[in-house]
Amino acid sequence: MYIPEQFKETNPERISALIENNSFGMLITAPEGVPFVTHLPFLFKQSVGSKGRLLGHMAKANPQWQHFASGAEVLVVFQGPHAYVSPSLHLSSGVPTWNYAVAHLRGKPRIFDDESELIVLLKQLSHVHESLMPNPYELNLSSERYAKLFNFIVGFEIKITDIQAKFILSQNRPIVEQLRVIDDFSQSGDQIEAAVAILMLEAIPAQPK
Repeated sequence: MYIPEQFKETNPERISALIENNSFGMLITAPEGVPFVTHLPFLFKQSVGSKGRLLGHMAKANPQWQHFASGAEVLVVFQGPHAYVSPSLHLSSGVPTWNYAVAHLRGKPRIFDDESELIVLLKQLSHVHESLMPNPYELNLSSERYAKLFNFIVGFEIKITDIQAKFILSQNRPIVEQLRVIDDFSQSGDQIEAAVAILMLEAIPAQPK
């Protein structure tokens, strides 16, 4: 990924937060040079290994998991909030642009179809997403219905070898203009623009008192 220096994000906590808050990612392989993409929910285990692990599962009918046998690395892309920035928000000359945050994780995948590993994965995924519900659904993996499920899915783990993150948040503009964009996005009523405003505010260096 092309990343100009001023937009390179290296803070592990900010990258981890981006992934965890936008965990529905794109898994990309390229068998024989032809890109293949599956959109999946992931679990990011930042503390496992030197750069972390990604966990996920897909349908056995999906041929992508068979691409892992080649030993080639895979790419997973996580897209955070994004918003159009009008030149009218700048005090000096500018051009139409877009503010956004993305993370690209590359790594070596490993398939697992052991039932115990799949159970742990499904419970963790369920806990992450159901914990946000007013009446969390109780996942009963011992039922006959879920026992059959294991015949139709494949779990996998990706050992991450490289992480690249790009946060374009108007860092190339004066602070006063960044604050104008933040104010506009915060008041727009659009939840995505509000999320971009929060990222922008976090990216502004602390000012001396």
